Amino acid sequence: MEPTSLRHDSELALGFKPGLRIETVPGEAVYVFSEDGVTALRGSHVEALAPFLNGTRNLDSLQRCAPAGLSPDAVTAVVAGLTEAGLLGPHPAVSVSASVPAAAYWEAAGISPETAISATATAEVQPIAVGQVDATAMGDSLTAAGLNSGRPLQHHPGTHPPLSTSAELSVVLCTDYLAAGLTEIDAAHRDAERPWLLARPTGARLWLGPIFQPEATGTPCWHCLAHRLRIHRRGDLHAQQALGRSEPVERPSVTIPPLTGTAMNMIALEAAKWIAGYRNEQQGAVWTLDSRTRESHHHEFPARPQCPSCGDPAFMRARAHRPVELHSRPKAADGGAGHRSHTPQEMMERYEHLVSPVTGIVKELTEDLRGPTEFQCFRSGPNMAATGTGYSGLRAALRSENSGKGTSPLHARVSALCEAVERHSGTFHGDEERIRGSYTALAEQAVHPDTCLLIDERQYNEREQWNIEHGAFQYLCAPFDPDTELNWSPLWSLTEQRHRLLPTGMLYFGAPGGPGGVDLRADSNGNAAGSSLEDAILQGSLELIERDAVALWWYNRTRQPEVDLAAFADPWVERMRTVYAGIGREFWVLDLTSDLGVPAMAAVTRNTEGNEDVMFGFGCHLDPRVALRRAVAEMNQLMPVIVDGVHGWGDPDAARWWAGPGAVGADYLRPAPEQRPLGPGDYAYTPRTDVTADVLALRDLFARQDLEMLVLDQTRPDIELPVVKVVVPGLRGLWARFAPGRLFDVPVELGRRSAPTPYDELNPFPMFL
Repeated sequence: MEPTSLRHDSELALGFKPGLRIETVPGEAVYVFSEDGVTALRGSHVEALAPFLNGTRNLDSLQRCAPAGLSPDAVTAVVAGLTEAGLLGPHPAVSVSASVPAAAYWEAAGISPETAISATATAEVQPIAVGQVDATAMGDSLTAAGLNSGRPLQHHPGTHPPLSTSAELSVVLCTDYLAAGLTEIDAAHRDAERPWLLARPTGARLWLGPIFQPEATGTPCWHCLAHRLRIHRRGDLHAQQALGRSEPVERPSVTIPPLTGTAMNMIALEAAKWIAGYRNEQQGAVWTLDSRTRESHHHEFPARPQCPSCGDPAFMRARAHRPVELHSRPKAADGGAGHRSHTPQEMMERYEHLVSPVTGIVKELTEDLRGPTEFQCFRSGPNMAATGTGYSGLRAALRSENSGKGTSPLHARVSALCEAVERHSGTFHGDEERIRGSYTALAEQAVHPDTCLLIDERQYNEREQWNIEHGAFQYLCAPFDPDTELNWSPLWSLTEQRHRLLPTGMLYFGAPGGPGGVDLRADSNGNAAGSSLEDAILQGSLELIERDAVALWWYNRTRQPEVDLAAFADPWVERMRTVYAGIGREFWVLDLTSDLGVPAMAAVTRNTEGNEDVMFGFGCHLDPRVALRRAVAEMNQLMPVIVDGVHGWGDPDAARWWAGPGAVGADYLRPAPEQRPLGPGDYAYTPRTDVTADVLALRDLFARQDLEMLVLDQTRPDIELPVVKVVVPGLRGLWARFAPGRLFDVPVELGRRSAPTPYDELNPFPMFL
């Protein structure tokens, strides 16, 4: 059977494609040489026909002049085989074949040489420069590349760029992808529905691409890219604010003639490929080339459905009014530190593209090498939950970096990535739903902030001095005024199946206080990322239970039972005991399980000689074995800051603690001697096969304690990794919050104390983790 291409184009001359060289060894093979290697064609028929496949004969002519013994059907079969192998095809017209190397290039790119060369010779490309870049030089490079260069345009910020009406593509050069003037460039091309290629030809590191396509639905715009770029430009943004500028400070030119020439030629090549019709997913990414090391990388980024320029700016506000719907999420097999709906490997494969120093949510994942490698601690960039480190400013704070923990490097890397995304998604971006009003006016739907703040009246009276003496996470806001108007945001009550309201400032890191000077601040309690929305809700809920259990123990300084590590017989935990002994430390684990009945544990470690340098790690999970692993893994995660003796947190509460009594002088850090150690059989655990079943079990558990479970979906649609904030008013956090309630009542109910702890006898050391 004749190939389809031969049936339809039987009048075209056939020959080996441009870029192929043919050499024949009689009786052995016809060798086809190309840039990618050599192919041996064996058989008497192909050897006999090869000399005639020189682009001067069509199929009929080949059949007529074929060597003796080669029937028309045999000729057709050879031609069909070579065509299917991608070696043979119709030859271009004479006017195009004059440029054989160019034809070979376009053939290698999978484009008809005749179409490509014709397009690049006729289509107009307009060079545009912003800042200290020469648009004329770019025009010369486009012309040298065989393109029809339009009139060069030197754009001045604050003006509307007069685009050529005949150009099919613009090449926009700049010294900074956030440079002043690119907003107008983007708007002009959007109005014209013309694609444009952005490039930075200066600097030791060349930036090339993407090609923006305003005419194509669902493709990202410059504003989508700028949003990602600003994530890693916090230092620049702070400097701009300090200087009173709205745009980045233009850097001096860094280049040498060979680098400039290379950059201009590569940009011209990208323009030529686009005009010729070449399309590739990587054209929508930023490509960087380090001229010093020759390292190159593609940096992907998506269109933002919530983008105010190319998407729906009301996206996040509209979603805030939708109910949080739970779906079945079968648990994936995972022997690490949790029951998830996807394995760590699946999570890394799905979200690894979020790691990039240019367009990523995370600049890089780096292992913290302080201490034994078995600690498996990875860092993932600035912690947006640290007070004052939102998009609005910079301040050094306790735990200024995100980090991850786990029982393997993969677990820890995924954990670090998820924590960074969690903090990014929980940061105020400006498109969140906000309802203006006072608590008095909104009381039917609003949750009173005091049920979450849990600050005692006596603490308010001393707040100014307290805030001076303590770390940022211990900050005490002013007393809440129910008649003051402020911004509120909706959460979904899984308990009551309706929307409730809490102040926006308590829900998003860095949210502005707004008129009235309301200084409510969000913390990370209950924030969680997960492999599904249901998984994130589960993890956020477990964190609330864990921190509540820690607060009940810590501030009341009660003696708790020891967790019997031998009874759990976990090889990983036993290996950790050996690792700690190797650095002169010991650790033990305390049971902190509260009235909620969900296993909660504290791992405590100390130096066995000299300064004790006590450190902790906490864990909570429905499965006690997972709770144990989490406590030890978190202790590993926090150890690097003290293992080298530097104590590098810079937090006054941590410093006071390490200078304080240690485990020897604080008996609540040691197991209760009169209580037997607890093994896995001492915990009530109901295994379930679905993550959602666990979520519903916790919802019902909270309801039995008259606690409401609220969920705010903070997932950003351009990231897609599920992130939530879970709020259960009445549960305690780690910070020193001493209002009446569970902190005083539950230890008595559990028999840990015979009477509530007097206010002035609460632990004077605030929990600093």
